[in-house]
Formats: sequence, structure tokens, C-alpha cells
Amino acid sequence: MDAIDREILHELQISGRESATTLAQHVGLTVAPTLRRMKELEASGVIRGYHADVDPERVGLSFEAIVFVQLNLTDGPTIREFERQVDEQPQVVEGQRLFGDIDYLLRVLAPDLMSYQRFFDEVLSGLPGVRKITSTIVMKTLKAPIVVPV
Repeated sequence: MDAIDREILHELQISGRESATTLAQHVGLTVAPTLRRMKELEASGVIRGYHADVDPERVGLSFEAIVFVQLNLTDGPTIREFERQVDEQPQVVEGQRLFGDIDYLLRVLAPDLMSYQRFFDEVLSGLPGVRKITSTIVMKTLKAPIVVPV
């Protein structure tokens, strides 16, 4: 797989979609009303985008970790900066802010354990306000992420 293949995958994850003709056949309409409805759903924000489902292992990202993060500060500026920096990390393919003892759950993809360790040491541990990070290795993915950093 070369850089062009990776760019194609990246673009498909962001804007890939089924043809209007095929979609129209699936919903039992002609193409024109199907396109009109799609455009309305897009304009209203109901449809936020179109994505290709990429197998992380087939693009060299066979290691996955679930990361639990506790912050020592939960003031507005710390939370905003933490979330901004997490959002900039393509390896973090999913993240949620939680109620309870754990402040954040992050899903991280990496090529292997050593790559994850470097990411943990160089990025995760240096995020603003971090008090404690706990990682667990994923044995099996039951449902794929929306975007894989290819």
C-alpha cells in the first residue's frame, strides 16, 4: 500500500458514499427525490458526512488500546486544552468525556505495542492536567471505528 492508496482511503472515510442510483433502489424512490432528500438531510445537519469502513489491521494498525484518563484539574481552561490536544492526535480514533472517577475514555490505534508505548510516553502522559492514565489492550474489535488514521 502506497501513499496514494492511503490518501484514497482517507478521502473515502471523509466523503465516501453509495451512488444515488443504488440508494434510490434501496429506498424505493427514483433518483431525483432521493437526491433531494439527501441534500436536505445534509443541509439540516442530520447527515454529518460519509465514511468508508477501513480495517485497521490491513493498513498496519493492529494494536488497539482503551485508555482511561483521570485529570488532576477539571477547570474550564484545562479541560478545553486537554480536549484540543487530544483532538489533534490522529491515533486517538474515539474519545468520550465521562462522569465518575474516570474523566475520559480514549480509543487509540497504533502499529504495535512499542509504537503505543512511545505515544503513551511522549504524548498521552504530557497532556494538560493528567493525573493518572490506565490502558487496557483490546483483544477483539466488535465494531469498527468511523475513521482510521491511514
